Amino acid sequence: MTTPSHLPDSGTSQLPEGWLLVDSLDAEAQGVARRPDGKVVFIEGALPTELVSVQVNRRKNQWEQATLTDLHRISPLRVAPRCPHFGLHAGACGGCKMQHLEPGAQVAVKQRVLEDNLWHLGKVKAQTLLRPIAGPAWGYRFRGRLSVRYVAKKDAVLIGFHERKSRYVADMTECHVLPRHMSDWLVPLRELIYGMDARETCPQIEMACGDEVTALVLRHLEPLSAADRQRLADFAARHSQNGVRLQWWLQAGGPDTVQRLDSADPTPLAYALPEFGIVMPFRPTDFTQVNPHINRVLVARALRLLAVEPHERVIDWFCGLGNFTLPLATQAASVLGIEGSEALVARARDNLNANRAARAHGALAPTEFAARNLFDMTPELLMQDGYAHKWLIDPPREGAFALSKALADLHQRRLAGDSLQGWEAPQRIVYVSCNPATLARDAGLLVHQAGYQCTAAGAVNMFPHTAHTESIAVFDRMPT
Repeated sequence: MTTPSHLPDSGTSQLPEGWLLVDSLDAEAQGVARRPDGKVVFIEGALPTELVSVQVNRRKNQWEQATLTDLHRISPLRVAPRCPHFGLHAGACGGCKMQHLEPGAQVAVKQRVLEDNLWHLGKVKAQTLLRPIAGPAWGYRFRGRLSVRYVAKKDAVLIGFHERKSRYVADMTECHVLPRHMSDWLVPLRELIYGMDARETCPQIEMACGDEVTALVLRHLEPLSAADRQRLADFAARHSQNGVRLQWWLQAGGPDTVQRLDSADPTPLAYALPEFGIVMPFRPTDFTQVNPHINRVLVARALRLLAVEPHERVIDWFCGLGNFTLPLATQAASVLGIEGSEALVARARDNLNANRAARAHGALAPTEFAARNLFDMTPELLMQDGYAHKWLIDPPREGAFALSKALADLHQRRLAGDSLQGWEAPQRIVYVSCNPATLARDAGLLVHQAGYQCTAAGAVNMFPHTAHTESIAVFDRMPT
């Protein structure tokens, strides 16, 4: 890298040939610059305010894709990455994209991504910007899917995330976004798998950390030998120490085939939401939030924003295992949790019953669960679930388009004179999103067609050092 002593103060007209001034970051954490003719250049590894030279990897009429080659002026927000496997070099881990940017600045970028998506995609501007939810920048990732590969040419086993833009497994010996104990296990796990009979037929280890247990799910394509099962058990015994308990689970096929290696081990995999006196049991292949520190803050903020009164009924759409439903049951008069799978609904009921039985004081409100295809919602189906004062929506990346559209259609019918048999839309909606683009799309429907205003929105830094942006938004019904 070069750093000349005399640089232009601003603008691009006086830059040496080939140099670019980076003016922003895009949603994928790429630097954005413009050539003198106006063509946009997306630059991996570059940060705003930096002067750079690049290697162009892809050219289109309106834009180019490039990689940073030289830094001529360095951003004051650039920091040294903690992880030796991070970077643009061959073999670099693809798990993080933003370790070179100061963590506070990462959060600011994600807040801007949310605002830009709301405006450009939904034509919506929140009345209030919520303070971003942020937490520990390291050791936060309590869930992860690690690829396993025996490389015959090297006669070695690799375990880790994939390399940047590659199907190959990164040669990782440490990972600072994983909990410390999990990072420390990476090399011993490589040695374990290398010594197994099944080292060529175990493609994946899925990690799920609870408050007391870390579960490792070994995906195996062939039945494991008795010797391999014993090797796993011995590994768990050696590494269950210093307050960390390791459980092996085996997965021979799909997620439903998961079972514990040691069926006699009674220790449950669970996490707590202490503010509400709730404990959430889960299986290691269930969907739970990757970052438990942020999840606790997110649940608490969502419920504060929803501002449920003791007489109110609440619907929790896309309720999953009950991450929001059960805390809501400590505040509302009644709660309905709706999810797309009968099996998942059954698991949510089990969690509800377990918490009811365990609570020493403060009974949970009447709570029901129902299975619905929420991607095929209609106005008629929406009315069948009855009136609720408040909604909480927490969809997957695809968003809640059908639900928002059904609500918008009912509002338009009411404006046209339909009484809707007395059905009313909720007074407030809190929408938790893992994709700012689909949130913005749905926000556009809610604001422009369903009779709501976006009263607040803010970013949630669930995945530090990645470009992934989660967010939360509040929609209040406009007076009619």
